Amino acid sequence: MSYRLINFQQSEVWTAYVRNAVNYDFYHTWHYHSLEKKAEPFLFVYEESDVFIALPLLKREIENSGLYDLTSVYGYSGPISNRKFADINDQILENFKHFFLNFINTGRYICVFSRLNPFIDQKVLIEKIGGIYNNGKTVYIDLSISIEEQRIGYEKRMGRQIRQLRRMPYIIKESKTRDEVKLFAAMYNENMIRLKAEKSYFFNEDYFVELIKEDNCKLILIYDGIKMICGAIVMCCGGIIRNHLSATDVDYVNQSPSKLLTDEISIIGRKLGMKYFHLGGGLGGREDSLFKFKSSFSNLFLEDSTWRFVSDTFVYNDLVKERKNDLDMNYFPLYRCPEMATK
Repeated sequence: MSYRLINFQQSEVWTAYVRNAVNYDFYHTWHYHSLEKKAEPFLFVYEESDVFIALPLLKREIENSGLYDLTSVYGYSGPISNRKFADINDQILENFKHFFLNFINTGRYICVFSRLNPFIDQKVLIEKIGGIYNNGKTVYIDLSISIEEQRIGYEKRMGRQIRQLRRMPYIIKESKTRDEVKLFAAMYNENMIRLKAEKSYFFNEDYFVELIKEDNCKLILIYDGIKMICGAIVMCCGGIIRNHLSATDVDYVNQSPSKLLTDEISIIGRKLGMKYFHLGGGLGGREDSLFKFKSSFSNLFLEDSTWRFVSDTFVYNDLVKERKNDLDMNYFPLYRCPEMATK
């Protein structure tokens, strides 16, 4: 029994572990982690007998402290294995815990954050370590039913609006051209400015270009004549299709072409043999307007969870106090809360 760290340069080894997992998502892949520029990606791998457990993480330095913390890429990641976690011997799970905590302590890592994947039974493992946090509900559509049955399940007003949008002379297409990626990137970042999003939600043109180089990622666009009015980067992996990042032209927000796009993605998912269309949840797990929009397409929900593990509570609290943050705020790790810059 042992553990090893697969670094960013070991792309083939990283890819082999992911592909040999029983269940994995695009968010676990080396390609997706290769787009991360603000932290150091690595794959923690524990192996015992013929079982491996792999956990992709990002290493971040905590400014002016000599300490580090660990986080995950944007999306649904968490641990994966070549066995279902429920089928792994309990002693192996305990051994993973032992070696992982040893790695945390010797590496001066104060805490770990990871968004868990609702389609993988990761809690069986994470519960051994602790720190699971309920982040509300996440919405999905079952693509095994017919599109007609799916649409019957739409909220009535939503269904009516989509039928009206279908009658519009819009053009829906997939694209990989640099010019269209550039237009989409500009539209997306304009949306983020309008929504006053955090800096982490902004991406440059090259990010989108590199992302859709993978066959599992597609740029789906809607045009009104020659004008791009809506689009999304769609991810397909492990039987699941997702709208990863999307945007609507400011002049068309009131027409809501994103509703048509969501309906269209469910059709694309079926054509690609996907089992589920994961729409996600509200911002920060809240049942807000975003959650209401998504749940108007489906009444199927999964529990959305994050992993928030603190290895050294005293040091963690000291870091929070140094940055003058309130301990009861719903942000993790709290000392990295964006609001601290305004205090």
